Amino acid sequence: MTDTPPAVPDTPGAALAGIKVLDIATLFAGPLAATLLADFGADVTKIEHPKGDPVRSHGASKDGVGLWWKMLSRNKKAVTLYLGSPEGQDIFRRMVADADVVIENFRPGTLERWGLGYDTLSEINPRLVLARVTGFGQRGPYAQRPGFGTLAEAMSGFAAITGQPDGPPTLPPFGLADGISALTAAFGIMTALHARERTGRGQVLDLAIIEPMITLLGPQAIAYDQLGELQPRTGNRSVNNAPRNIYRTKDGSWVAVSTSAQSIAERVMRLVGHPEYVDEPWFASGAERARHADELDEAVGSWIAERTRSEVVAAFEEAQAAVAPIYDMRDIFEDPQFQALETITTVEDEELGTIRFQNVPFRLSDTPGAVRWPGPRKGRDTAEVLGRYGVSADELAALAERGIV
Repeated sequence: MTDTPPAVPDTPGAALAGIKVLDIATLFAGPLAATLLADFGADVTKIEHPKGDPVRSHGASKDGVGLWWKMLSRNKKAVTLYLGSPEGQDIFRRMVADADVVIENFRPGTLERWGLGYDTLSEINPRLVLARVTGFGQRGPYAQRPGFGTLAEAMSGFAAITGQPDGPPTLPPFGLADGISALTAAFGIMTALHARERTGRGQVLDLAIIEPMITLLGPQAIAYDQLGELQPRTGNRSVNNAPRNIYRTKDGSWVAVSTSAQSIAERVMRLVGHPEYVDEPWFASGAERARHADELDEAVGSWIAERTRSEVVAAFEEAQAAVAPIYDMRDIFEDPQFQALETITTVEDEELGTIRFQNVPFRLSDTPGAVRWPGPRKGRDTAEVLGRYGVSADELAALAERGIV
């Protein structure tokens, strides 16, 4: 526990400068929503249990330092505080008094049991926005169940349509539902803050992780409602167009081809030496092309198999057809397009030295976001932050001795 300030100062001209966020969430959607706000200048204080946030020990580490934490807690100030104690609750209420947003993901009823429900917090600060990011939301028969992104990926309909036709449903190997929920939560928070400018009052954002992915499934809900149709698993193919698949190149790499636009489909078939398909009556419809996926895949796949990845990409680019190599992280680090976009950024870390990870996810022309520092050491900012709320050095030492900070 130290009062060492961040290596890089806050930026007063940032898009969200002046917005104060208290991040008391864990694993992973809530914290990532706070990260997105911090990237664009919000003053985000990460409040974690004195034992340490679970992300610190989740996934890969180097020299005992969790790498996921470095990315997920970037641009945040690190404060330890046990909210389950009366002393911790009292300090938290003081912090809420001038906060704009609190992000939490405890099971419904936990904050209320601690005397920190929205009825209490809004009395302290009527302008407060409370973002509650949980597996199943604040009401309903499943509200008290433990909720993780994996369960959302299963229940949202995503896993049911993912995988090979003759194989089992397939889950993504990363936190897809958490990431989508984080983006949705960040949007919800900004929506509530905008509404506050009109009403003068904050409100509660209730986000169930099981829901945002359903929005991304497009017309599947209405197709079931109106036609009784359930989308099957089709592997890397699409039910809406063809050719659409991944294909192996001569040098053992893989490329993905998409033909969502009719003109692109025609260019692809001419490029691979089969212009005759373009004249077929069924070729004019994406859905009809999908019914002829076997023959289209054979034509495209055999052409690609005779060429290296670089040859394929160059030929598709010249023909103005849509192709992309299947990348791993090494390719992303080396690719000139990602380098031009500065998708991977380099920052200095107090524990690991120079590190590289994902940059902010979009660019603003006038008030761009930035990674100012990686996830801090545990409790690095406790003394500095809590000192603003009247916690003296002696009181802090006493709280530390009792495990409250």
